[in-house]
Amino acid sequence: MQSGTDNLSQQQSRAFWLRHLHQWHWISSALCLIAMILFAATGITLNHSAQIEAHPVVSKKEGRLPLALLSQLNALKNTDDAAIPGEVNDWLAQDLGIKLNGQAPEWSPEEVYVGMPRPGGDAWLRIALDNGEIEYELTSRGWIAYFNDLHKGRNTGTAWSWFIDVFAVACLIFCVTGLFLLKMHASKRPSTWPVVVFGLVMPLILALMFIH
Repeated sequence: MQSGTDNLSQQQSRAFWLRHLHQWHWISSALCLIAMILFAATGITLNHSAQIEAHPVVSKKEGRLPLALLSQLNALKNTDDAAIPGEVNDWLAQDLGIKLNGQAPEWSPEEVYVGMPRPGGDAWLRIALDNGEIEYELTSRGWIAYFNDLHKGRNTGTAWSWFIDVFAVACLIFCVTGLFLLKMHASKRPSTWPVVVFGLVMPLILALMFIH
């Protein structure tokens, strides 16, 4: 009688853990599925970046800042950590289609320079402080470079950085729950642990033998 009670208790415990592991496994997989496809695909493009030829496209804009706004910049040129005034930001966005997105400027007696690195490209803005002459250059390296930079978190900002962290946690939950599910089903699948060990040993051997 006691043995039957123990078996029933074990079955109930197994059913409880299977239910919860499956639930966490499918939820985490659903959360990270699309991002995992993106990161897997860009892992291939990054690994073969030397063979994938990029064709940078450079666009330029020129203009001249109104005197009233230029005087605002000249009033700030001796302050190293000063931000670009809001009115200057608004004029650049409306008249030239240039958005600084809060990038910190670099000040010198002759000019103010704003670097605007971004995923898949780069941009910079220069405003001469004597006559208000504006030079802007945008370089785009294409969609593959854009997604590669998303993979690396290069120049992607705080929001994307947080997303990568959340995505990584979801992947960890997916993998850990998958490992426990493997354990619970391993008795009926003899090849489970040899395949898991192979997945561990193969990259380890490759690293020890071919990476110096």
